[in-house]
Amino acid sequence: MRRHAESAGRAERVLGAIILAQALTLAVSGPTSSPEYLPLRVADAEGYFAKEGLTVTVKTTRAEPGAAEALAQGQAETSLEAMLRFGPRTSKQAPRLVLGLTAAPLVALVVAEAQKDVVRSVEDLSGKRVGMTAPGAPEQAWFAWLLARVGLSPAQVSLVSRGDRGLSHAVETGDVDAALLREPAASRLLAAGQAQLLVDLRTPSAVRQALGGVTVNAAVFMRADRMVRDRDLAAFTRAILAAERRIATATAEALTESLPASITAPPEDFDGRLEACRELYLPEGVVSVEQVRQTLTLIRSHVPLPVTTRVPSPDELLYVASRRAVRPPAAAR
Repeated sequence: MRRHAESAGRAERVLGAIILAQALTLAVSGPTSSPEYLPLRVADAEGYFAKEGLTVTVKTTRAEPGAAEALAQGQAETSLEAMLRFGPRTSKQAPRLVLGLTAAPLVALVVAEAQKDVVRSVEDLSGKRVGMTAPGAPEQAWFAWLLARVGLSPAQVSLVSRGDRGLSHAVETGDVDAALLREPAASRLLAAGQAQLLVDLRTPSAVRQALGGVTVNAAVFMRADRMVRDRDLAAFTRAILAAERRIATATAEALTESLPASITAPPEDFDGRLEACRELYLPEGVVSVEQVRQTLTLIRSHVPLPVTTRVPSPDELLYVASRRAVRPPAAAR
């Protein structure tokens, strides 16, 4: 989070309480419709940041690398893997993870209906064609970890990219034997009986079952040399958690009234994407040192990192001081 210069001594007295407006800039990976970052969009559109006395400027980048690179200028919301690959290079500017959003990329590993009797487990993927949206997609590291757990390597499967729209068609037509499908495509094909679920990574509990522990994917970061005050981080966290509670219960129609069309488009998909978000986020945004450690192991084992990358230790990467003040003030409860 980049802290803009605060207006000197600026404060407003409301019902005996002093509210200091802290301005923050947040770079978020695109596209704007990404379910991982929906809480930020809802917090902005429905006034949760304003209720916490925060002025938040949201800048959408075209892809995860853009958000990671934007950390050089302030705060970013992107994946841990992208932050390590494209984020700040010096120890002085090292990223600090302040809030967790998702445990893994929002995907399900599904098997095409025609292959359901042949591919019954991850071990059966040896020699099979496995589709994904694009080479180097975030889910590729998690897929490699799933393979490693059963003694396989990515070289033993045939990975093919088909794009977001083409991947569903590839499963339906049998062009691929299995695929890492995002939402709402995964739920749609599973409900229609056109695919069978092999491994689910769409919720923290599903990730724990699949990997034997919970990892962290999408998260909010700040720079070590531009630390934001703990009270402002706590206010930011409260706003995001309020937005997540709203997402868990609101209808698509209700959210569409406040969210920009770029976030809810295409409208025929928004209901499915919203449903997939109900249980998507890490409880209370909390990330443990063990989660960071397991994720770093996963990334370093299966994702080529630049030689200039300095991978911080889990304790160094995780910033937890702001958690002490996440509960709202008594007067606001």
